[in-house]
Amino acid sequence: MSTEVGKPSSTTAKVVVATTVALSFISFWRGASIVLADLASSAFYAGGIAETAVGPSAPWFVLGVMLFSFAVRSVYMESCSMFVRGGVYIVVKDSMGPFMARLSVSSLVFDYILTGPISVVSAGQYLGHLLDEIAKMLGQSFPFNVNYFAAFFAVIVTVYFWWQNTKGMHESSGKALRIMQITTVMVVALLIWCPLTILMRGHVTFPPAPLPRNLRFTNESLGWFRGTIFPAIPFIALIIAFGHSLLSMSGFETLAQVYREIAYPKMKNLKITANIVCWYAVVCTGVITVFAGMIISPSDIRDHFSDDLLGGLAMRLVGPELVKLAFHIFVVIVGVLILSGAVNTSMIGANGVLNRVAEDGVLLDWFRKPHKRFGTTFRIINLITLLQLVTIVLSRGDVYLLGEAYAFGVVWSFFLKSLGVLALRYQRHDQEYKFPFNFRLSGVEIPVGLGVTTLILGFVAIANLFSKEYATMYGVGFTMIVFAVFTLSEHVNAKKRKLTSEHKTLEEFNLDHQPQVNAATLHARPGCVLVAVRDYHNMEHLKKVLEKINLRRHDIVVMTVRTISTGAGEYDLSDEQMFSDYEKELFSHVVEMAEKEGKPVELLEVPAVNPFDAVVQTATRLKASRLVTGVSAKMTSEELARRIGLAWESQPEPRHAFSLEIISKDRPSTYVNLGPHPPRLWPEDVDRLHDLWLRLSDNESVGSRLHHRDIVGLALRRLEKDLADGKREQVMTDLDDELRKE
Repeated sequence: MSTEVGKPSSTTAKVVVATTVALSFISFWRGASIVLADLASSAFYAGGIAETAVGPSAPWFVLGVMLFSFAVRSVYMESCSMFVRGGVYIVVKDSMGPFMARLSVSSLVFDYILTGPISVVSAGQYLGHLLDEIAKMLGQSFPFNVNYFAAFFAVIVTVYFWWQNTKGMHESSGKALRIMQITTVMVVALLIWCPLTILMRGHVTFPPAPLPRNLRFTNESLGWFRGTIFPAIPFIALIIAFGHSLLSMSGFETLAQVYREIAYPKMKNLKITANIVCWYAVVCTGVITVFAGMIISPSDIRDHFSDDLLGGLAMRLVGPELVKLAFHIFVVIVGVLILSGAVNTSMIGANGVLNRVAEDGVLLDWFRKPHKRFGTTFRIINLITLLQLVTIVLSRGDVYLLGEAYAFGVVWSFFLKSLGVLALRYQRHDQEYKFPFNFRLSGVEIPVGLGVTTLILGFVAIANLFSKEYATMYGVGFTMIVFAVFTLSEHVNAKKRKLTSEHKTLEEFNLDHQPQVNAATLHARPGCVLVAVRDYHNMEHLKKVLEKINLRRHDIVVMTVRTISTGAGEYDLSDEQMFSDYEKELFSHVVEMAEKEGKPVELLEVPAVNPFDAVVQTATRLKASRLVTGVSAKMTSEELARRIGLAWESQPEPRHAFSLEIISKDRPSTYVNLGPHPPRLWPEDVDRLHDLWLRLSDNESVGSRLHHRDIVGLALRRLEKDLADGKREQVMTDLDDELRKE
């Protein structure tokens, strides 16, 4: 900070703003697992919904959609390959204007809002049908309507994830990877068991070919096409059937969200990630659905298993009833894990998109007001949860109704995305990757592949508009309401910005945008003290640092982490979005406190998905001697120290060692060292060590050669040997007893 206390400020305080997001990069396997944790969940409900809508040839359409996902993959890869700052609203606005931008964001939010209900209701259906199956085996009847049970289960799970997101919940690539490993066990078992069942039956019955004459539309699946000539036109009939099956590709937008976290080389690893996702989805959703169509009769699927396709498949396999029941239970466990997790993904995604929209000035700042205790944008989370709960209650646990509405949102989201990428093809020429099949005619590039994909998605979007009555009414109504809110908010924010510019009440800052953070850009010497702040109501730790620090020995760097939601990870923030009014107010308080103490501080803002990674990476780059934070409302000081310690351990070698201090006005301060360091022993342990040294040094064989460090080293090696010799349980018991003494 350039201003000294007691002197008039001739220049504004400088804030170094890192324009590169601080991330912990993940492998393509972990990236693929995050996408698949969302995309692969459609295997549990897409086949049954499609069969109900178009008849017994549905499995082929589902398989066709999964093969078509390779084309959608290329759309997202080209989008990711362009360096674009700003949210989806800014991107579409620049390419197609503000009207299309608001429409695009509205359809994307609709997509996210529907993701949670259809996934968690489907999980409830699987659980309800399993309980019903077990009750029948025991000669009892299931006491609840399965649809109502599914809706009740969905409400409970949604409320649970609402609370988790209100507290602040980060998506974990490790959890997603474990879920996909369990899911893969189920898929492999089905890939082995299904062919065995078909062979042991002695005959192979394929689902009817995906031809117009084999389509069996219901009155509900025809919608406003009912009674018209259009379903009799082969091309239109196929497009309608394809549209009813497109929800099997839901969740593909997650690919764009994980792009920025994928390790170098980014585009190469993104391509590998996308290929893994597409081939896995072809097998998991496409092939398994075809097997279900071969093993279960079409009438059974429509009458009994449209909401429980994989559960029905498990019970129709050959083998002992108890083994099949055990496998059915395993399928339901996998389904509940992957489908319930999709609720969290949808909340994070919708929250991220709406936060970005607010940053773009298209949503009132009222929505972004942080929670007093947890610091999350709880009003947006509350709105998302309320819409999802209303959707669940109105659906009354009907997966087919939710699926139809969801398919409507998915296809319009894909279409507008593809249309935006197509428009940008003619406006920008910095694509690192381009959708294949491009030709040049008279020096002009003709994107045939991208154009055909956009055209197909457009046809399907229009077909869905007329074939899904309830979905269209709900979707168009929802989109128009959101569109109106965005339009009104943009108008109000424009007036507010005009008034704010006339009545400035906050400190003005000179923003210095830097791609990387280092000591040179901040003028901070190695050994500086890094103070992390986020809540200007909770800066007791900064006050104590300012009071005690000796500036001749240490510089002070005050940093805040600009949290970037994983749900909006496709685009970087623009400069205006990076330093919002909240950050301005936060640093105004920092400046006021520093000027009161008469001590200069350097100001820094770092965007990041994970704040723990961000503060550790910053401390490492600045070669800080100490990191100081306040306490967290979400966790104890010990847990906060553990999280920061884990972030330090995840850094590449050589890791910079520094100390961590957690200061609170009403809790004892916590002080730990990160990295290898001499332990601070309890006084009684020091006495015990000295007593052992006295007893052992009497032995003539060691005598004066024995030091205290030798005893500690021997004790450590013995502990290491006990762990290696299978005595871990006893060691952990003793360790637990030791911790209880503290």
